[in-house]
Order: sequence, then C-alpha cells, then structure tokens
Amino acid sequence: MTASTHQIHQLLQQRILILDGAMGTMIQSYKLEEADYRGERFVDHPCDVKGNNDLLSLTQPKIISDIHRAYFEAGADIVETNTFNGTSIA
Repeated sequence: MTASTHQIHQLLQQRILILDGAMGTMIQSYKLEEADYRGERFVDHPCDVKGNNDLLSLTQPKIISDIHRAYFEAGADIVETNTFNGTSIA
C-alpha cells in the first residue's frame, strides 16, 4: 500500500471524505469557444475540438486548476482528474 493510499484509509476510519463535483458543468460555465479549446498547441488541428474537455488540461491548464481549487475551497478532500473522455472507447 502506498503512503497516499494508507493516508486515505486512515482518514476514512475517522470521517467521510468529500469528492469534487462535476467537471463538465464547471467547464461549461466558462463559455469557451473553439479557439479556447485549441489554444496555440492545436491551432492547426484538422478537426473541431470544442467540447473535448480533456484537451483543456493541455490548452487551458489554468482553467482546470482553478476548477480544482474551487472544489478544494468548497470543502472537497479529493478531486478527480480531468479525463472524462480519456479512454480508448470514448
């Protein structure tokens, strides 16, 4: 068991841990456009990327960081990665 896993197990013996909320809804609140999703890195990508929220980890890391920070400030103990579509079948 890793040190992190051990720490989580210890905390779970003491209290319920709070997980973050919906990443997609928080991203939608930013009203991002195609250019925002592309950033400089994917400016010449041949397909539309708007709505590919996972891509924002690369093109808009501050937005993703700000969302995670907001969940921590709201009392979350754990935030999940921004990888909703990050699977081979998505």
